[in-house]
Amino acid sequence: MTRLPFEWMLALRYLRPKRTFVSVITLISIIGVMLGVAVLIIVISVMTGFDRQLRDRILGFNAHLRITPIRNTMTEYEEVLTLIKTQDPVRGVAPFVLGQVLVETQAREIAPGETNAPLVAAPWIRGVDPTRESEVSVLPDSIVAGEFSVRGNGVLVGRDLANDLDLGIGDVLSIHSPRNLIRMREAYRKGDDEAILPDEFEVKGIFDVGYYEYNASLVMCSLANAQDLYDLKDSVHGLMVKLRDPMKTDEVRKQLSPLLGPGYKISTWTEMNSGILNALLVEKNVMFYILFFIVIVAAFGITSALITFVVQKTREIGVLKSLGATRGQIMAIFVSQSLVVGLLGVCAGLGLGRLAIAYRNEFLHFMNRWTGFELFPASIYAFTELPALIIPADVAVICGGSLLICVLAGLVPAWIAGRLQPVEALRYE
Repeated sequence: MTRLPFEWMLALRYLRPKRTFVSVITLISIIGVMLGVAVLIIVISVMTGFDRQLRDRILGFNAHLRITPIRNTMTEYEEVLTLIKTQDPVRGVAPFVLGQVLVETQAREIAPGETNAPLVAAPWIRGVDPTRESEVSVLPDSIVAGEFSVRGNGVLVGRDLANDLDLGIGDVLSIHSPRNLIRMREAYRKGDDEAILPDEFEVKGIFDVGYYEYNASLVMCSLANAQDLYDLKDSVHGLMVKLRDPMKTDEVRKQLSPLLGPGYKISTWTEMNSGILNALLVEKNVMFYILFFIVIVAAFGITSALITFVVQKTREIGVLKSLGATRGQIMAIFVSQSLVVGLLGVCAGLGLGRLAIAYRNEFLHFMNRWTGFELFPASIYAFTELPALIIPADVAVICGGSLLICVLAGLVPAWIAGRLQPVEALRYE
């Protein structure tokens, strides 16, 4: 049987549980490392899961690429659409018209002789081709009330916008477009008293794409109606392109740029959503660095325990040195102790973190019931469950970094023990 080096044997022997002050400090150090590692794994996994779900919902509703003309609008868009659709990385292409409008609800009678004031909002309206929309977004499958229909003067509104404006299926929505505003200004300059009435549309469906910004700020109508609202005739603002692999947007852009020429601009989904995605990345990194200080605090506990241990074991250190133990061997004893404490804490933290991730939603629901308010409001985050995604690389960095900090925490006590001289250590024995 292979025997352990005496440094490891002594380190393991000294770490055996005993009713001493050092053992209590060692136990507290292990618990500190365990909690630090567990909290890091939980927070980083939740942040990663949140980021992944948010990306999936952005990619589900938005185009992977948006092609727009640098000047004016896209007139012969059918030719460009056909050219793009023949490329292998492209899954679907659809034209769009996108712009901001002013919407107004109809006054309603709330009591005999009393009507409520119309509600006003300034959402974005997007003209879609219903026959092609399913190729580039999940909108046709995201209808939660009514139907996916923009025939005639039908419109689709987001769930949160419908709640804000108190809209339901069949309600009439008046839309003031830039075309109407231009006509009003021209009529005012000419001194014409002719009233320019807004276009009236009927709410045919309410959609929920799982992202508050889209649900609260978008109205969908047919491509023809959007062209009329913006006086575009047969032209559009651009094309939405969905790829087979959304992570290859830069490669596909390089492939499409020579085909389209210098008159078109190609924007990727990462550029169009850089604000929220960069904010999430910064938050994740900041949380990672801040929470790592928990492990550093636990490492100070290891340092404190080992310094106390060195003081208590001064006589034994002197005996070992008088028997021929080198400074490196004495230091190895205490570094081995910090390594063992770190291993125990990291392994326990890894297990606790994975357990907490597995039962995160049960704990969340318990806390919601116990505290009486939502800790993770679905109305804000648009997620009914707490997302989480464990990335092996993140776990490896957390566990490896924590273990390294624990080992470094043992260097100072080990250096102090290694500097002890046998005569000084045994002088008062």
